Amino acid sequence: MKFLSNKWFLLVILSLTWGSSFILIKQSIKVYEPMQVGALRLTIAGLVLVFFGIRNFKFIPKKLLPWVIIGGCCGNFIPMFLFPIAQQEVSSSMAGILDSLVPIFILILGYIFFGIKSRWSQILGAIVGFVGAAILMMDDGSGQKSDVFHSMLIVLATALYGTSGLIVGRFLNGIQSFKLSSVVFTIWLGPSLLILGFTGFLTEFKATPEQIEGLGYVAILGLVGTAGAMILYYKLIQQTNAIFASVVTYLMPIVAVGWGILDGEKLTWIHAIGGILILAGVYLIQMKPKAKA
Repeated sequence: MKFLSNKWFLLVILSLTWGSSFILIKQSIKVYEPMQVGALRLTIAGLVLVFFGIRNFKFIPKKLLPWVIIGGCCGNFIPMFLFPIAQQEVSSSMAGILDSLVPIFILILGYIFFGIKSRWSQILGAIVGFVGAAILMMDDGSGQKSDVFHSMLIVLATALYGTSGLIVGRFLNGIQSFKLSSVVFTIWLGPSLLILGFTGFLTEFKATPEQIEGLGYVAILGLVGTAGAMILYYKLIQQTNAIFASVVTYLMPIVAVGWGILDGEKLTWIHAIGGILILAGVYLIQMKPKAKA
């Protein structure tokens, strides 16, 4: 499908998908414990992909398997638990906004660990985008105040996302995105099932209407926001680079705030200014240097 080769199409789809994840998490933790939400999300994604994952292990060079495990842990495992825990105290809009820190970690960690040099426009774009996110943090429109500890859990998740993106771009670029994703979720299916068992989900689930509804939210998270989205994300990284792929996190806050408004949050001029700055940051990060005459 040629449209899946268009980097901007992938960027928009990922922004809509991941931007909607925060409101789904918000609805899910009304029914289930945060650890249950994370484990269910990973279990559903893993069960869908495990058949393919087992078959695709043969396409992963043994020397790259440690990077597959580490990259999957940083990008597909730990953050799935950090966000539900954080959103007990952080609104869905704020969670989406804080997630825009990923490009900054891409730049910083890329320079520290991989020696990746960034153009001034990329650095400026990251700063401008972060300023936009910071302005939005002043008033997320939900009336719910976030605390430092739970906000820092999201910051930690963004650092892990950045690390994963760099690993995929540097070491796993030659592995087809679906094969890579299926293997990653197959690897982490076992730990997810263990955690799900320890949370008491299997004994507490009684198929009540509330539990069924909550399970529906988590299923969408697992199938669309996790399995499907990560396949597209890996494909985007491989077609471009970790910096471009991380731009999705600048667009996600707009989607997250939009869902927040539909959920009763108010739109203010703060959102407009913050949104404009975020888009300006996207433009600066993508601005190509002028060719020398």
